[in-house]
Amino acid sequence: MAEAEEDIRTSCFSHLKILSAEFGEDIPYVGGLNRGFPFRGRRIPFLNYQKGIYRASVQRGPAALSINTSYRSPYADEATEDGFLYAYRAGAIDQPDNRALRAACTLQVPVVYFIGTRPGWYRPVFPCFITGDDPTSRFVVVTPGVMVGPVDEQEPILMEDPIERRYVVRATKVRLHQARFRGRVLPAYMSQCAICRLKEGRLLDAAHIIGDLQAAGEAVVSNGLSLCSIHHRAFDQHLVGVSPEYKVHVSKRLLDDKDGPMLDLLKGFHDADLQVPSRRAWRPDRTRLAERFERFVETAA
Repeated sequence: MAEAEEDIRTSCFSHLKILSAEFGEDIPYVGGLNRGFPFRGRRIPFLNYQKGIYRASVQRGPAALSINTSYRSPYADEATEDGFLYAYRAGAIDQPDNRALRAACTLQVPVVYFIGTRPGWYRPVFPCFITGDDPTSRFVVVTPGVMVGPVDEQEPILMEDPIERRYVVRATKVRLHQARFRGRVLPAYMSQCAICRLKEGRLLDAAHIIGDLQAAGEAVVSNGLSLCSIHHRAFDQHLVGVSPEYKVHVSKRLLDDKDGPMLDLLKGFHDADLQVPSRRAWRPDRTRLAERFERFVETAA
């Protein structure tokens, strides 16, 4: 990779880390990614969200700098053990965007994969490498890599061990699943905790009522609750439960304990009404809640 090309990608990755520190793992396009990143006195865009495949005008090399996918994309169906399938742009196989995509595979340069998690928000996955190219099916394989080395001199690499590489792919897929689930659930709850009403986005999670590894654990809003980090952890550990009647219950163990103001805050929501979405289709599924609440009662007994 030529020095200038390497410098562009290094600058891109470095400034994505700065934006992630500001916004969290998911970054808004407006007020975030649309700022671009500085490079030798110029402001370079991170992506072209309309076209999907992006190569910056300042680049001298032929390979794409980034690719992106809408939050509506059925990414889970496009994942393989080795990465994520990404389609060529419609049109001729040798049109400029497709050439840039395929050149990233030929040259094995790192790219950023911006994956939409909700309207107007993207999760940048980097470094990624284009590890496969099938012009017949018009798909490439995008494989997450890792950054190695000292904090101020990290380099992007693709894991050589296939077992380690597939572990990185699986871990990325899980994080993206949770990110998109969160992107559906939190807006339905007006971005606040359904128990304590906390509205700080960085402290909110999308909690599954029925875990996603179980048959009823679909990634739908009605199988989720918007909870702050503390109530999410308490819910997962069956220290807090929600009945099918949308009542919050705190375990007897916590109610009987005396451990300071934070515990008193948790106990204060015992028998409170759960705040639910206004749209009926988004409200917690009572059948799923009943199954989950039964486990809470058994554990709390």
